[in-house]
Amino acid sequence: MTPVPETQASLLLKLRDPRDQAAWAVFLQIYQPLIMRLVRRRGLQEADAREVTQEVLIAIAGAIDRWEPGSARGSFRGWIYTITRNLVVNFLIRQSRHPQATGHSDLKRWLDELPDPASEESALFDREEERQTFLWAASEIRHEFHEPTWQAFWRTAVDGIDAAKVADELGVNVGMVYVSRSRVMKRLRECVQSVR
Repeated sequence: MTPVPETQASLLLKLRDPRDQAAWAVFLQIYQPLIMRLVRRRGLQEADAREVTQEVLIAIAGAIDRWEPGSARGSFRGWIYTITRNLVVNFLIRQSRHPQATGHSDLKRWLDELPDPASEESALFDREEERQTFLWAASEIRHEFHEPTWQAFWRTAVDGIDAAKVADELGVNVGMVYVSRSRVMKRLRECVQSVR
């Protein structure tokens, strides 16, 4: 899978219009699971992680019109990371008033960590963003292809199965598998670029 480029200003600018439900739907499909996983890595239980994720999304919705690309706040990813970290800290402080086990042992290290683009958290964020963007794009274009075309792509590009084996499974020649894979990949890139 090819790397997904940085989040482009086009989607971010669309998010400034609270009535642009399509832009918000795309944003939520990509970023909500990503934020949830980031929060869960802090040791929060599922229900707590959902609560904090909602707080993060509300904070982003309330502040997106003030975020400027290339500003001193850094990248969009760094901005989301900072919001997420701060709201996890707020949640844990609230919880400390009502002590509960979090299962979290490296909170202090995480709190001290700046959103360094070379950090493990940034790398995780990048991988999760790429994964979520791919899954979103795949769900968006899936209906545009016949099942054998989709399976030729999925089995070779995602599952990593040899094209000859997939061709046998689908009852087509290898060239058809490559053509099908190429068509889906092209459409996936177009879909991803539409929000980048």
